[in-house]
Amino acid sequence: MSSKPVIERRSIDYIPETERHGRVYSQFTLWLGANLQITAIVTGALAVVLGGDVFWSLIGLLLGQLIGGAVMALHAAQGPRLGLPQMISSRVQFGVYGAAIPMVLVCLMYLGFTATGTVLSGQAIGQLLGVSDSTGILIFASVIVLATLAGYRVIHWIGRVASVLGIIAFVYLFSRILMLADIGQLLDNRHFSWASFMLAVSLAGSWQIAFGPYVADYSRYLPSRTSPLKTFLAAGLGSVIGAQASMVLGVFAVAIAGGQFSGREVAYIVGLGGAGGTAALLYFCIAFGKVTISTLNSYGSFMCIATIISGFRGHLVVSRAQRLLFVLAIVGAATLLALLGQHSFLGAFKSFILFLLTFFVPWSAVNLVDYYFITKERYDIPALADPQGRYGRWNWPGIIVYTVGVLIQMPFIDTKLYTGPLVEHLGGVDVSWLIGLVVPSVLYYLVARQRAHHAPVSMIVPESH
Repeated sequence: MSSKPVIERRSIDYIPETERHGRVYSQFTLWLGANLQITAIVTGALAVVLGGDVFWSLIGLLLGQLIGGAVMALHAAQGPRLGLPQMISSRVQFGVYGAAIPMVLVCLMYLGFTATGTVLSGQAIGQLLGVSDSTGILIFASVIVLATLAGYRVIHWIGRVASVLGIIAFVYLFSRILMLADIGQLLDNRHFSWASFMLAVSLAGSWQIAFGPYVADYSRYLPSRTSPLKTFLAAGLGSVIGAQASMVLGVFAVAIAGGQFSGREVAYIVGLGGAGGTAALLYFCIAFGKVTISTLNSYGSFMCIATIISGFRGHLVVSRAQRLLFVLAIVGAATLLALLGQHSFLGAFKSFILFLLTFFVPWSAVNLVDYYFITKERYDIPALADPQGRYGRWNWPGIIVYTVGVLIQMPFIDTKLYTGPLVEHLGGVDVSWLIGLVVPSVLYYLVARQRAHHAPVSMIVPESH
């Protein structure tokens, strides 16, 4: 039991085989619980809020889940094999220093996700405890700090509880929607448009791909002999099923809301379920569901910041005091953003997640092509901490392909922050993320395949410590 403490001892360093534990089923419950939550409901609702009909929004969301979920699950399968957090493996493709480039952007993404999730959680806690939304935000932030400091095992425990509460709450809410609305009539209202359909695909695809930079953080303690296929299926199905259930609920909820949804998302969803004790239980389920994903975001941010700093310091050990400092800084910044931005949530959130996707799809493409087709899992793990070693300070081929992958999307992006010149010619359809997935994958394979012989014959792991 001493090798499996409740409070995590390790951070971004390699997990020795003697400290590996857990079952692959925990990946399913963690990602199901992380997706059965209010932000996913709101994301699904956006497909209709922004002009889609119910029927084609549901189809588009499912297609996006399957494409993005496959990318996310391919990252998850790396965890048991490498025994490392996700982003540190980027040093193979970008260099020990160069990996900081995508990691800085990852930190910004998690900061934004934590902030937007904290807004909705603050609404739920405020309603549950009869306090202001701002007080609810501060209470929620305190819980996230404690859960993030506890680490891996506590996060998986929270995920299991959240999946059970989420299933109960969602079954009840779906039953209420069936009583309140004529689902057949909603589905009959069909007016297909490529722009609205691709928006739904992009919302779900971006939701799933955004997990890619940290999904292996939560599978890295599994024994290295764990089947990659089972890890892929457990994490992928948990995430796809959970997110699609949430987004379907969001689509139906906003379709019957009659304009009452925007600005009071949490209160409206709970109002579907009733009042009094039932409402209190639903508010609790919503707040607890957000604990899971917000802890994942904060823990992922901590891993990224620690990885960036360790790359320039040359070692992978992070003290408990440093961990506390990093976590307080991350959650503090996210809480400040939540307090400042709580009244302009919905539009800002949509623009944020779609624009950030521009920077993460090429990273995923480069990382996955390298791992599965170039190095074929043969990493030199000690060299990941050595700027003088096998991977060097800067890996320019990887950095250049990543940069091209970002830039080539620019003409096709359609967000409030920026709209590319080709969007209008495509009928307002944003296909940037699909281009950002395919083009860097092909480019990196062509550029890196001659380097395949530089990979070690088999994976090199640190000596036991």
